[in-house]
This record gives sequence, C-alpha cells and structure tokens, in this order.
Amino acid sequence: MVVASRKELKRLHVIQQVVEKKVRQKEAVELLGMSERQIRRMVRRVREEGEGGICHQGRGKPSNRCFGREVQDRVLGLYREHYAGFGPTLASEKLLERDGITVSDETLRLWLKESGETYPQRKKRPHRQWRERKGRFGEMVQMDGSHHDWLEGRGPWMVLMGYIDDATGETFGRFYEYEGTIPAMDSFHRYIKQYGVPMRVYSDKHTTYKSPAKPTIEDDLAGRKPMSQFEQALSELEVGVIHAHSPQAKGRVERLFRTLQDRLVKELRLLKIRTLEEANTFLTSYWPKYNQKFRVVAASEGDLHRPIPADRILARILCIHEGRVVRNDGTITYEGKFYQIEEDTGTRKVVVEERTDGTFHIMDQDRSLKHRLLPAKPVRETVDLHVKKLPPSPKRKTKPTEDHPWRKANDRLFETKKRGRENLLPVS
Repeated sequence: MVVASRKELKRLHVIQQVVEKKVRQKEAVELLGMSERQIRRMVRRVREEGEGGICHQGRGKPSNRCFGREVQDRVLGLYREHYAGFGPTLASEKLLERDGITVSDETLRLWLKESGETYPQRKKRPHRQWRERKGRFGEMVQMDGSHHDWLEGRGPWMVLMGYIDDATGETFGRFYEYEGTIPAMDSFHRYIKQYGVPMRVYSDKHTTYKSPAKPTIEDDLAGRKPMSQFEQALSELEVGVIHAHSPQAKGRVERLFRTLQDRLVKELRLLKIRTLEEANTFLTSYWPKYNQKFRVVAASEGDLHRPIPADRILARILCIHEGRVVRNDGTITYEGKFYQIEEDTGTRKVVVEERTDGTFHIMDQDRSLKHRLLPAKPVRETVDLHVKKLPPSPKRKTKPTEDHPWRKANDRLFETKKRGRENLLPVS
C-alpha cells in the first residue's frame, strides 16, 4: 500500500499520462509548475518503482538536520536541573543564552511531551472585545501594581509598579514593599525621567489612584470631585487620569503582569536574587532586553511625551501635601508627632511635604522652614479614684439677730395666717 498526499496524487496522475505518452513533458511542466529536470526525474522513478516512485524519498527516514540522541538527552537533563517549570519558549531562550544550545521551542515541546515532563501550557481565554491601540508613543500609559511572591520565598513579598505604553508596549517597572501613594509617585517620577511626561495615565480604582471620599457641598457647587494625592500631582503636570471599571478594561497591563509572573520570576530564580535592592538593580538591565524582544511599532510616528520640569519643581509636585495650622507656641502636629518651627512664618497656615526621597519639609509657600522634632507630649498624671475622700466639714448653726430681715418676714407671715384663721371662725 502506498500512502500519498493529495498533491502527490495529482502529480502521479499527470506523470502517468506522460509515461503513457498522452501528455508531453513540456505540457506537464506547465500543469504541475515544476522544472523539466524534475519532471524527467519523476517519470524515471515511476517507470522503475511504480506508483511509489511519486512519493518523497525522505519519507519515513530521520531528517538530516535532526538532533542526535545525545543532544536530546543533554537538553532534557539541563531542563530538569535548571529550567523545571519553564515553558518551551522561555526554556529554549535560556538554553541558547546560558548553555549555547540552539533548539526551537516547538522541538523542545515535542521532546518534553515525549519524555513525559510537565510544563506550563496556555489556558483558553474568554473572548473579549478588541480595542485598537493608541496611535502614538506616549499618548496613553497603563499602570498598575502587581502583588506577587516574586522571590518565591527567598526574600520579602514585593509589589511591582508596572507601566506599559498602549501604542508600542514599551515596558517599565520597579519593585516596592507596598502599593501606595509614595511608591506610585516615585515610580512615575522614574518613568518620566526616562521617557518624559505622557498625555494620559490609565489605572484602576485603587485608593492610591482614585479618592474614595464623597464630594462635599462646596465640591458639588464648584463642580469638583475629590482627588487623591496622586491625582492632584498628575493634575499639576497636566496629565489626564482615566479609571478603568474592570481589570479587563486595562487588559494590556494585566497581560504584562501575567507574562512577568512567569518569565521575570524565573529570571530572578536563576540569578538567586533574595532582596528588593538586588531585584531593582537587575531590572535596570532587564527592561532594555525585554523591550527589544516585545516592543511593537506604533501606528503613527512621533513621541507625545513632553519634557519634564526641573528636578526641584518635580520633587515638590510628586509628593504628599498636607495643610497644618501653626499654634501660638510655633508647633504643628503631623501623624502623631510634634514639630517645632524655629523661624517666623508669614502666615498661620503651612504645608507639610513628604517627598519620595524620604525627606520631610514644612513649607511656607516656596520657603522651607527650619524645624525640629519634639519629644512626645507629656502625659497627665492619673488620679486614683479609689482614694477615700475626706468627709465634708459640719456646717455651723447661726442664730439670726432680733432685727434680722428674716425675722421681720416671718412675723408678717405669722400675722397674715392669724388673720386668715380668725376670718374662718363661726359667727355666734
């Protein structure tokens, strides 16, 4: 029995016509789109071998470019030792980068499947409505924080504050201990120092990015909405903020985190990184390689990132602002601590600035006031309520004098009552 494809059956039909001299070889060239030399070779094989001569001579034989068994065993050994749990694509990249072995991801997948090794496989995703990318670089940046065990128990739990450009997929990020206002401002500061100020930022409704406070009557009358510290900072930089109503709405940054939780975690594992500082140092060299591999070309040319303000101005914008009233003794309170202002202020109201570099400033407009931290407020002595109280001193009894008004008032009252009783006596 000869096993042949439909393409080979078509060729066999024409070649048999050539063998029977019903069709000329030049006509077969036009019918099959092959050269005369190929037609002559196939005619010769069909005459000598019969219908099986139409099949490819390499069928059933190993490829001349296939890997030997030794290479396959070595690759599987390296996978079990260093790359267990890696997907075929990432594992093939690491085999080339670290071990100098070139093997395609599909070949590695077949070897893993044949040997029974388990490896991550993509799950079927639910269908979502596709949204077209923005046209230009810097037109919109998606940002979010990813809470994950990035060091797989070797170090502290960290949060990756990630940014991805909607038009190109250009990625930036940095690790922090938590997701909050200071990490958001610090990461945004580092992003704009590298790329510039984007036109818009797309984030979720985390309290860091959207204030949960309800508008006051004054806000309603003025048409304002409560803003978080991060929103206020971006408003000063003329950056629009868009809040996604669901994770799927900002799916580009969500997919980025899913990719990084696979690839970046394994990169950190291979280098045996254990601290937040080591992880951030590694990211400085990781992002250029990542963007070179996954960045796409924007639909339109141009960069809409704007130049950043001066560092001094930027440090005052990207920080936490809290207003305080100066007391008569020149002190203020902030987060349960007392601060003494050591110079005169032009106003009773000052602004406390907690900046991303960890510094603390008390500002009178553009002037930073000298201050010092005071010790804790003295605690009042508590009174022991169980101490027995002394009895009150007895009141002295005093006898009014003969001409005291009290006596005169009593005498008048006595006469009035006496007259009333006389009037009530029966008449004889």
